[in-house]
Amino acid sequence: MRIMQKQIKLINRPKGTPTKDDFKMISGPIESASDGEVVVKTVYISVDPYLRGRMNDTKSYIPPFALNEMITSGVIGQVIQSNSSLFDKGDVVLGALPWQEYSVVKENAVRKIDHQMAPASAYLSVLGMTGLTAYFGLLDIGKPKEGETVVVSGAAGAVGSIVGQIAKLKGAHVVGIAGSEEKVKYLIDELRFDAAINYKTQNVAQALREACPNGIDVYFENVGGEISDAIFPLLNNFARIPVCGAISSYNNEQADVGPRVQGYLIKTSSLMQGFTVGNYSARFGEGAKELATWLKEGKLKYEETITEGFDHTIDAFLDLFNGANLGKAIVKVADIE
Repeated sequence: MRIMQKQIKLINRPKGTPTKDDFKMISGPIESASDGEVVVKTVYISVDPYLRGRMNDTKSYIPPFALNEMITSGVIGQVIQSNSSLFDKGDVVLGALPWQEYSVVKENAVRKIDHQMAPASAYLSVLGMTGLTAYFGLLDIGKPKEGETVVVSGAAGAVGSIVGQIAKLKGAHVVGIAGSEEKVKYLIDELRFDAAINYKTQNVAQALREACPNGIDVYFENVGGEISDAIFPLLNNFARIPVCGAISSYNNEQADVGPRVQGYLIKTSSLMQGFTVGNYSARFGEGAKELATWLKEGKLKYEETITEGFDHTIDAFLDLFNGANLGKAIVKVADIE
């Protein structure tokens, strides 16, 4: 008798905000490992806003998910069977794996992590793709200097919270934009941002003028939409704008329309550059080492919103679009043994 497991497939291209009807939980067999393969028990699943874009059948920097196939994202797992000389049973690994309870993967599809140095889940957050996104986007494109003003949208999220802290380490005046009083308080009291704005209750343009009396030198873009519209009039000469995300428009059914940015960029000689963390794959070791050092020295803090249980994976993903998460959103599927 074959042992079965739970799996999650995408069955519809979402129109607007995804719903549970766009996904289907099924049962499938747990396979055995062939030569050069390992069986990995899923421990943590990363749920991320960029996954929404992969649900559309449009050209992007990464292929779309196929319908009636499993969704994949960052996964921390534990090897339960190994036919590879590179891994032993019990090793904790990281890889881009399907949303299912167990995966059979080739030995080069995962890498071993040291969960004694930091909690395993940290390799999906501060020491993983979100931490590296913050590190390279801010330092390579934003290039903050001491005394400059850095504004971060989505500032209490997985990327934004790390961006703001790195900017503080570089001596910048840091202003965060978030969507609740709890998050504003967290940014100021815990992460030591100089100011924080609740975009749901405050006039963002007015609040930015008050929080940025010397204008804006770096704007780390995670949100887009009306929040970004309020930024451009405050740009200083030679401002830098790393464009990481635009979550405000991910579920729009029509093209996003707003004020044109060209005039602001020309008048201030500003740089606006989109990027993905994959652009820096050759330098991941450099970024991970620096982030780990700051974490060990107590210079970086991070939060994770952990949802318990594989059955709640879809809920955790959908919660991203109503701002329910503080820091990185992660699903815990099992314990490390």
